[in-house]
Amino acid sequence: MTESRAVVIGAGIAGLSAAIDLARRGLAVTVVERASGPGGKMREVEIEGRFIDSGPTVFTMPWVFEELFADAGSALHDQVEVEPAGVLARHAWRDGSRLDLHAEPDRSAQAIEDFAGRAEAVRYREFCQQAQQIYRTLYQPFMRSQRPSPFSLIKASGWRGLADLWRIRPFQSMWSRLGQLFHDPRLRGLFGRYATYCGSSPLLAPATLILVAHVEQRGVWRVAGGMQRLAEAMVSLFEQLGGTIRFDSRVSEIELRNGSVSGVELESGERLPADIVVANTDCASIGAGLLGSGTSTAVPKPKPGRRSLSAVTWSLLAETSGFDLDHHNVFFPDDYPQEFIDIFRHRRLPTHPAVYICAQDRCRPAADPDQHERLFLITNAPASGDHDRFDRRVVQPVEEAVFELLESCGLRVSCPPERRVVTTPADFEKRFPGTGGALYGESSHGWMASFSRPGARSRIPGLYLAGGSIHPGPGVPMVAISGRLAADAAAADLGLAGPR
Repeated sequence: MTESRAVVIGAGIAGLSAAIDLARRGLAVTVVERASGPGGKMREVEIEGRFIDSGPTVFTMPWVFEELFADAGSALHDQVEVEPAGVLARHAWRDGSRLDLHAEPDRSAQAIEDFAGRAEAVRYREFCQQAQQIYRTLYQPFMRSQRPSPFSLIKASGWRGLADLWRIRPFQSMWSRLGQLFHDPRLRGLFGRYATYCGSSPLLAPATLILVAHVEQRGVWRVAGGMQRLAEAMVSLFEQLGGTIRFDSRVSEIELRNGSVSGVELESGERLPADIVVANTDCASIGAGLLGSGTSTAVPKPKPGRRSLSAVTWSLLAETSGFDLDHHNVFFPDDYPQEFIDIFRHRRLPTHPAVYICAQDRCRPAADPDQHERLFLITNAPASGDHDRFDRRVVQPVEEAVFELLESCGLRVSCPPERRVVTTPADFEKRFPGTGGALYGESSHGWMASFSRPGARSRIPGLYLAGGSIHPGPGVPMVAISGRLAADAAAADLGLAGPR
């Protein structure tokens, strides 16, 4: 019997997860990646010979990767060094108040009591219980399932589980629910920020996204040497399984024969025959025909009005003073909801956005005082990079607001222009065409949004989908799950061994 051939487009985390699972099942797998290295949105920016994590920086749910490596006969911790973070994140406001959330819920509750009073600490414990309930209700029947629907979720949960589904409040907005749980507006904003992990507004996202809080409470880990080491370890495992990876190889078209996938054609003109193709790319690019007009019907047509958040980011080598940064830090403006009104209602850069900072050198035992500090700053932005200009004139007011907010919270940052790299929605559109710079696929607004994401099986036989725009959604562990679901679907359709 001829060995089945697979081509995976994109060496992001989802594509590499799918490639590893397909290779261990005995397929001849080739990964083609347009960039010169792996990781996709997980990237590094080099400034003066130093590498700054400038993509996803929060590593949660490591068991997803432990399972992936174990199923392939390896061990994650033999390939990547990870350590748990004691402080999940440090938060600051203009009034000088600060709050650390800890890996131990009891320490977080005590910190909240000191920060906002005993009653809010009690409400925090209730919030944690609800976040855990949502996670337990949705993890297996929703996150780990092929293309769930409301009906399949009810069926998987059983009639006894129907009450649990009702209790997770799928029809209530996250912002409304948090207003019932917390009386302090600072805490409402802090926990509302978890909606942005899915590229969404807390004003419009469903209350079910509170589960993100439970994911972080189960632990945040640091990857030694930066997140890119995880992608590199996955490439190494894939090659050990006999797979081939080709960088600097751009796909011009997914080829079809008699309505089914037959291979891919590269921009160089080379053709790679394949029985199956896994597209680890935003489904908007497929729907827009950027991988060939023949496959544009494989997914629903992209809807620009439903795009998720984009971002303006700053990768810096800087000097800092006045504020004791931790690894993860968030600085809040006075009117946090206005940020999302600006972005999603007015489709413009927010005038006073919140700022996330990953201070990557703070995870080392002792930072070198003679070296400038590596910082990665993120503010949310509209995904309009395909038709709006984000030149210096447009970005400058936001940059001024960002550094003014930091200084008002006590952090002074000094960084000359030659030690900073700014990335805008227009830059993200260039890296991920057809998205407008959206970093999370479609936004998760409304209770049905999570069910509207395409599943692993496309409308074209032999073409499978993976990535942050595909079920179960964005985030490092989620996209790894999407890659594994794509490999499971392909293996099942080829008549190979069943799911894990």
